[in-house]
Amino acid sequence: MEAKRELLDLLLSDARQSTEDIARQLGVDAATVEKLVDELESEGAVRGYQAVVDWDSVDEEHVRAEVELNVELDRETGYEEIARRIAKFPEVASLRLISGSYDFAVDVEGESMHDVSNFVSEQIAPIPEVTQTVTHFVMRTYKERGVYFGDGDDDDRLAVSP
Repeated sequence: MEAKRELLDLLLSDARQSTEDIARQLGVDAATVEKLVDELESEGAVRGYQAVVDWDSVDEEHVRAEVELNVELDRETGYEEIARRIAKFPEVASLRLISGSYDFAVDVEGESMHDVSNFVSEQIAPIPEVTQTVTHFVMRTYKERGVYFGDGDDDDRLAVSP
């Protein structure tokens, strides 16, 4: 199990590494890495591989919002049922049941603030169990999935000349 955890850590840091590079880092052969990856995928632990995109560096409009949802449960409807209904929308990038002052945290993505706003008001808010939505538009992303979007210049010291 330790090898699987180490493999997951390597995939999280860079899923584009070759099987041979991963094998070298884990101290196993490439066939073992392929077997472990197949096991992780078949167990549902690894559900996909995605790029981390800095949308500010792309010439395409892209808007992201974090939406807080409060819901009211009844005897027939639980969190899982509500989550299934919300997760089916392609605009929903992530959906989490959380603790705190609201029930679900939803990351919504679209081409414009208008698109995201319309999606929330026309698709999410009308769900009968949803009692409140609060939308926070992301103005700028500094770090995503462990990747910092800085300019690469880590030296914040002031230049001093004699």
